[in-house]
Amino acid sequence: MRRIFIASIALAALLAGPVLAQDDPMPESIENAIADASRPEADRQLDANRHPAEVLLFAGVEPGWHIADLAAGSGYYSRVLSTAVGADGHVYTMNPTWVAERFAETDAGLAAFAGERPNMTHFSSTIETFGEHVDEPLDAVFMVLFYHDTGWDGTDRAAMNTEIFDALRPGGVFIVVDHHAIDGAGLSVVESLHRIEEATVIEEITAAGFALDGSSNMLANAADSREISPFDPSIRRQTDRFVLRFRKPE
Repeated sequence: MRRIFIASIALAALLAGPVLAQDDPMPESIENAIADASRPEADRQLDANRHPAEVLLFAGVEPGWHIADLAAGSGYYSRVLSTAVGADGHVYTMNPTWVAERFAETDAGLAAFAGERPNMTHFSSTIETFGEHVDEPLDAVFMVLFYHDTGWDGTDRAAMNTEIFDALRPGGVFIVVDHHAIDGAGLSVVESLHRIEEATVIEEITAAGFALDGSSNMLANAADSREISPFDPSIRRQTDRFVLRFRKPE
């Protein structure tokens, strides 16, 4: 019964929210962010499968926005967001404390990059308390390929989603990209397969007060069975992914 209920929530929300129009014009600020010569070549090689320009367009990113990139990893999205929001914007790029400790060299590299950009702030904390490091209401929060990890790393996801809700201005957006699990999987494979069911994400985030405002299939891959790890060589960097936009009510 619970699974049917969650699926009903997801379907109703998707029907209510707009889907990305693929022919929307690409703003110059986003084009320039992707073309930025300072981006590492390793990042550029990921663009074909990550579609960063389309993700930023879907999010509605504009110059002057203030954005938090939560669980930023090496900073793939933090870099393009920093350029896209420009000098009048700001990007808070953070890694959860356990990530910063386990991948110390990667996090140090992100911190060094942020130190070179006046419109970036780097820090580590729990996701549930990241707002303590943010100085103003945010226009957007990004969480890319990490929401599933909060299902096994001890994060209080209800507190996390409330913290994100509170950090955003009215009308602000929360962008979530993650690996699809099979329908009905819920949280059962978040650690073993690093995947999560889309309906579970929708249920949890809307419970915090967000409205599901849009979805996109730009990162879909029908060839992915959703039953193997994203690190499996046969599907690495080509998994079937959902892209969701949640909005804090005005």
